[in-house]
This record gives sequence, C-alpha cells and structure tokens, in this order.
Amino acid sequence: MHKLAIVGGRPLAGDVRISGAKNACLPILAACLLADDEVTVGNVPHLRDITTTIELLGRMGVEVTVHEDMRVAVDPRPIREYSAPYDLVKTMRASILVLGPLVGRHGRADVSLPGGCAIGARPVDLHVAGLRAMGADVEIVDGYIRVRAKRLRGAHIVLDKVTVTGTENLMMAACLADGETVIENAAREPEVEDLAGFLNAMGARVAGAGTNRIIVQGVTRLHGAHYDVQPDRIETGTFLVAGAITGGRVRARRTAPQYLEAVLAKLRAAGATVTTGPDWVELDMGGRRPVAVDISTDPYPGFPTDMQAQFMALNCIADGVATITENIFENRFMHALELQRLGANIRIEGPTAVVVGVPRLRAAPVMATDLRASASLVLAALAAEGETIVDRIYHIDRGYECLEEKLRGLGADIRRLA
Repeated sequence: MHKLAIVGGRPLAGDVRISGAKNACLPILAACLLADDEVTVGNVPHLRDITTTIELLGRMGVEVTVHEDMRVAVDPRPIREYSAPYDLVKTMRASILVLGPLVGRHGRADVSLPGGCAIGARPVDLHVAGLRAMGADVEIVDGYIRVRAKRLRGAHIVLDKVTVTGTENLMMAACLADGETVIENAAREPEVEDLAGFLNAMGARVAGAGTNRIIVQGVTRLHGAHYDVQPDRIETGTFLVAGAITGGRVRARRTAPQYLEAVLAKLRAAGATVTTGPDWVELDMGGRRPVAVDISTDPYPGFPTDMQAQFMALNCIADGVATITENIFENRFMHALELQRLGANIRIEGPTAVVVGVPRLRAAPVMATDLRASASLVLAALAAEGETIVDRIYHIDRGYECLEEKLRGLGADIRRLA
C-alpha cells in the first residue's frame, strides 16, 4: 500500500494547472448511456474513480476508448448488461449514477446499494422515490436496487432534502421520459449545471440547472456530442489552502473562480490576498500566519463540505480559535484524530469542531480515512516540522490527479513510497 512522505516547512510558490472536475465527470460519463451514438468527453481527470467508472461501463458492454489528450470516447450502443455489481459500487458511491440513465434509456437497472467514503449515511431513498413517481417499479432485493419501467413518464418531484446525486439521477432519467418532469429543491452545485450542459449538448431539454427548480422536457432520443468537463473547484480550493497554510503564493490556472466564492471569502478572512481572473485564482499569504476562520458547511452556494477538512488543517496553525460545523455528513470529522497526532488542538462537540490554533505542527505518522481527509493531512504535513508519513493514500488517488507532482512543482518536498 503506497504512502506519501512529506517534509514540511517550505512556503509553496508557483502556478498549478487544475484538472477536470471529478464530481462533474462521473455523472457525465454515466449520462453517455443515454445516447444512441458515440460521445466524446474532454478534460477528463486521470483518477481512480474515473477508471472505476470506465471499468463499470466496460462490463456493461459499452466501448470506451481513452485518448492521451484527456479525452474519452464512449460508444453505448454495444451495451449488453444493465447492472452495476457490488464489487465496483462498494469502492465508489457515484456508481449509483448509472441508475437513472439505464432506466431512462433501457427500462431496467440492477444497481448495488453503494459504498464509497466512510463519512456517514447517504441514503438512496430519494432516488427510489423519484423513480417511482415517474412510474418505475422499484424493489430492493439482495442488496440491489432493481428497477423496471417500459417508459418513464414526467412527474412533479419534490426532494425532501438537497441531494446532488439524487438530482442528477432523476434529471438523467427524465431526459427520455414521456412529458415534463419538474424537480423541486434540486441541488444547485456547478457539477449539476455541467451535467445539464452535457445533456443539452446531446439534444436534451433541461432548464433551470443551477437553481432549486429544474424542468426537463422529455425527448425521444439523445444523439452523440463532444463536451469538455468543467475545472475542479475542490482541487482549486485545496491548492489555494496549501499556499495559505505554508505562507506562500499559489496561482491556480485553468479554473473557474465563479464557483469558489464561499471558499475565497474564507481565505480572505484568514488574511490571504486573493485575486482572480477569467480562468485563474491567485493566493498570496506573504509569509503571514493565517487568522482562524469559522466554517459552517452547506449545500452550494454555501461553503462546500468537500473543503471542510482542508480548512480544519488551516485552522490548526492559525492565530485564534475557530469553530467548524458540519451540516452535510454526520461522520466527517475522522481526520481530526489524525491531525491531533501532529499536535493540533481540536475538540469535537457533536457536529462542531472547536480548533485552537497552535504556532506549529510536528511530524508524525498519520492515516487517511477518506478522500478529503487525505487532503487535509497532506496540507497539515506541508506545514509541520519534520517528515510526515501519510498512509492509505489510495483515497487521494480517487480524487486528486498527480497530487505529488503538482505539489513538487510548487516547491514541496513530497515523494511516494511503495
């Protein structure tokens, strides 16, 4: 099992290229199942979750060709299987995103109940209720979601809570349904908006993505298309925090600053100078110690839960006391125990963590528990004295493309151990 060895204490400086967004690319690859011709997707990040999705499509009989220029060609016409088995779904919860396209295009799906990061319950009941409202017959049998429908019909769906994958699954299912589907209390995340852009490029009629009310007019077919995935806003935020926690200066290129307003506001509150352009963001900490900032996670456009762990690491060495409240997932503070091994002063009180900043962290062996927790430990190690070993970094490979290479390009002392 690979590990990362990180010698901290070096201010990061330089430019970093941001990859395509994992959380946009996964539903877009699943949506290729809706087409009746070949689709090409560009700006695809080279990540383990992407590889898992490609393997899943391949098992269904879909022809997938990966090109060197971050482009993937998907031909869904040879599909012969309509299931997502447990051995793949257990490693990546986003596998459930094939549910809506399979039912919408082929009238059937058998998808294993999902696994993924151990960050709390993320039930599929909203997916199931939405498909039933659209006329599907849904059963949970032997750990699988079994769905059958001749042709889905449009429906008015009110989601009990905001769910990104639920919104995406139902939006994809509705594209080939008979009539109009309205999804109320829809997720507003940029990745949902990107998926809608892709669906419309294939001939779908999706309106309202990016708001809490999405309207889909069903069509009879979707054709092939080419579409480039948006930049990864969470990767962008992570590298900006890397600059802040080391007192350095980092410019993220080929990104989308408009999707980062909540994160940039908190970085400015932490004392960083932040400037933006059309497709870049620069953070300059000027060697200063950050100021502690309170965080409360919320669905977009609120502060993203996927940046909570990184800001906890930043607050560990900040001047002052900060409270971090996690409102999305109930078990997403597991990184706090590992940060304490580096000398952090963190107290957990239910859904809130109280972080008292210390002048410095000290190296220690730590273990990653989920994707974003991995990032927080890498960030803390960049600021710690001595060499930190981060174990179980397969989580990092799920969501960060070439992380150590990009950090080395900014001046970090980081290497991968076998």
